[in-house]
Amino acid sequence: MKKSKVDQAPSLPALAHDANGAPGSGVAPAASPFNLANHFLIAMPSMQDPVFGGTVVYICEHNDNGVLGVVINKPTDMTMEILFERIDLKLAEGLRSTVVNEPIMFGGPVQDDRGFVLHTPGAPYSSSLTVTDEVAFTTSIDVLEAVAAGDGPRRMLVSIGYSGWSPGQLEDEICRNGWLTVGADAHVLFDLPIEQRYHAAIKLLGIDPMMLALEAGHA
Repeated sequence: MKKSKVDQAPSLPALAHDANGAPGSGVAPAASPFNLANHFLIAMPSMQDPVFGGTVVYICEHNDNGVLGVVINKPTDMTMEILFERIDLKLAEGLRSTVVNEPIMFGGPVQDDRGFVLHTPGAPYSSSLTVTDEVAFTTSIDVLEAVAAGDGPRRMLVSIGYSGWSPGQLEDEICRNGWLTVGADAHVLFDLPIEQRYHAAIKLLGIDPMMLALEAGHA
């Protein structure tokens, strides 16, 4: 990720893209019957999609223009140390041991040359969306500058790219049993080890993940 890419992003990304980054049709969307902001999308065990199979997506925004979310359990080979080197930020003394090895998530296939940050709300940033009292979504580099200075959010998840659906697309995928949905839990989002997030998200539904996998295998 180049620093200029983040610096030139004063506003949140447009939502009229599908999961592959294709523009929406331009047809006026019908109002969505439900709002999945602050929900987890959980890929059904039967999903074979190479991008979204086995993922949990945190939904940041859902409105008549579409849906924006971030995959929270698909780490890349990039770490915070590599990211900070690429955008020419130096960590304050004492922060390296706690930050440098944190993995960067693959947030989705849209704008996958840019960084995005889910974090606990607090200081104002130049391009930020407050989702709940526990979660905000920021696209501007000032949040990472705050992290480097030791004044960043208490809890955060950094991704490269995000996931987007055009109007009605996600609703259709849910109706075709591609996804499970459940209200999000900030503990799962920020605190759990990455490899535990998928099963933990399923358990929020009161479902045994092993039983769900067996049912999918017999579908």
